[in-house]
Amino acid sequence: MTTQDFTTVSAATTVSNASAASAVTTASAVTTVPAYAAPAAHAPLERTTVPRRPVGDHDVLIEIVYAGICHSDIHQVRDGWDEGIYPMVPGHEIAGVVAATGGAVTRFAVGDRVGVGCLVDSCRTCDDCRAGREQYCTASVPTYNGRDKEGEPTYGGYSTHVVVDESFTVRIPDGLALDAAAPLLCAGVTLYSPLVHWKAGPGKRVAIVGLGGLGHMGVKIAHALGAEVTVLSQSLRKQEDGLRMGADHYYATADEKTFEELAGSFDLIVSTVSAPLPMGRYLGLLATDGVMVNVGAPEEPVGLNLFDLLAGRRTLAGSMIGGIAETQEMLDFCARHGIVAEVEVIRAEQINEAYERVLAGDVRFRFVIDAATI
Repeated sequence: MTTQDFTTVSAATTVSNASAASAVTTASAVTTVPAYAAPAAHAPLERTTVPRRPVGDHDVLIEIVYAGICHSDIHQVRDGWDEGIYPMVPGHEIAGVVAATGGAVTRFAVGDRVGVGCLVDSCRTCDDCRAGREQYCTASVPTYNGRDKEGEPTYGGYSTHVVVDESFTVRIPDGLALDAAAPLLCAGVTLYSPLVHWKAGPGKRVAIVGLGGLGHMGVKIAHALGAEVTVLSQSLRKQEDGLRMGADHYYATADEKTFEELAGSFDLIVSTVSAPLPMGRYLGLLATDGVMVNVGAPEEPVGLNLFDLLAGRRTLAGSMIGGIAETQEMLDFCARHGIVAEVEVIRAEQINEAYERVLAGDVRFRFVIDAATI
């Protein structure tokens, strides 16, 4: 793609809704866009170009403004889950502006503030899809590191533009800044979905394990839902942050007394950590009929003694992101309650450094890439 073509597409974001048809014509010529990709497993990300399909009838062309860095990006770039497709352009926390629309698009217009999360398609006909649970569709198409229905690899948000079906695009409310809203597209809905499903609210005692990119969203959302919120973190290093975000209590799990003092205390525990936990100890913190939900995905297996579930009729569960309607519901909820992610905006050339900082726990609380630097 020439510099002239790229400039023309970028300018499409400023055209009026009445000019959408001409913008589509321009956008349909786009075949490649700048991006940052990992050329192979464990390789550093580097600047490159990747193809984007022409804007179809039901598609929107999005000029990406910000893209969040999720810990799962690191897992996949480094092939931690043994499912890598390379070159890989990560990024499923995408916030941007509609630059062009297909002729049959009804939900969005040029200039709208929009987001894209972890999915860009699904079968749309199975029970899960019909129920708004596209994330559990066995034919769902991830935003990156997947293949679309034509068998072509999908490339994510570490790029300047993306073409997405309007049905998998969500509207970002005006009250949410785009940089702080980007992580809501994964981290936000990943915590919102289990908290709502297991009815966190007034009278419920909820513990969030870990206060990172996911955990800090869990604290804010659980607090806004009206639950009594406790943070369980390795140390008290982030205690002031946790209490500021809405936690009622904060405990260090490195302290042996924590598990004795809090035994049987919680109705719901949501674990956000991506390392194996001693499950028996955490299950012991549940009250009778309590539920422990895992949203973090360790690369290694975890051990489980079933007696830890039998005692107290406890439940061990998992939850994965959220459906498209639920993601929109979450964004609207966050706008009403003034909830955003706490972010550090970086330039694209800092991505590899940011990955190392995430692994070292040196981020408060989410890195977001300024796509203008790509």
